[in-house]
Amino acid sequence: MSLRGQDPPKKKYDPLDATLTFVDGDDDLDPVSSDSVSLRARLSCGHAVTPESLTQWCRCQLEDGKHEFRCPAVVDVLTNKLCNQLWSYQEVRRLAALDVEEMQYFEEKMARLAVDSYCDVQSCPKCKTCVERKDLSSLCVQCVVCTADQKKAYQFCWQCQKKWKDPGRQSGRCGNNGCINKDLQLLQTCKDISLPEVEGVTSCPSVRACPVCGMKVEHNRQFCKNITCPRCDTEFCFVCLKLKSECNKTSSPYGICPSGVAPKQTSIPVWKRKQ
Repeated sequence: MSLRGQDPPKKKYDPLDATLTFVDGDDDLDPVSSDSVSLRARLSCGHAVTPESLTQWCRCQLEDGKHEFRCPAVVDVLTNKLCNQLWSYQEVRRLAALDVEEMQYFEEKMARLAVDSYCDVQSCPKCKTCVERKDLSSLCVQCVVCTADQKKAYQFCWQCQKKWKDPGRQSGRCGNNGCINKDLQLLQTCKDISLPEVEGVTSCPSVRACPVCGMKVEHNRQFCKNITCPRCDTEFCFVCLKLKSECNKTSSPYGICPSGVAPKQTSIPVWKRKQ
């Protein structure tokens, strides 16, 4: 713990640590760093890092919704090809010199993000047990714990968290008053924005649902019209909602699409998650 008003001490490798391989040269994760004192250690992919740069990079990945850590070092300047080798958490923990507090943050964040990536989970409104929704197109979910306790099926609405009103009703509607999809409501009522650096885009919905996984995303209004979904890593055009690879066939990343601005979305794509 640092003294009040002081920055925490900077991380450094122990030069006598025989378990690490030290290398000369720039920090591959922070090549513009002016730090010429800190030792650089070699990662399994061959690139060199300081514990500070590795910690900062991996923390940024977690904040961007990624639970895996891949090397961002450029291996081909002409094509801007990245190393992209996957690092194990054990390697990151060791070479980033994570302290106890950082390890707790990393591990809890990684676990939550992994759950979000591979399954759809939330608490049962009655018993608070975590329930996974197998069918992402159905709002009707049965809690196995409550069903076992009550000796009869207990179903609730995934959307409004109320008891399912009519067992015979279609799984896409629960019948409870006030049951609305807040994400869809936001997509349909969000304000319009302009994209100053994209020619011709002066009025575009400020919130979009990723065309692959349905996650809500916003554009920072900087650079081109293409963005990357932080959940499924899909690159798509924020203007026409086509995949980047498809949109780029007919228009520039900095010009309006031939089909114009796609209207506000009236449905949210259902993500076919990884198995």
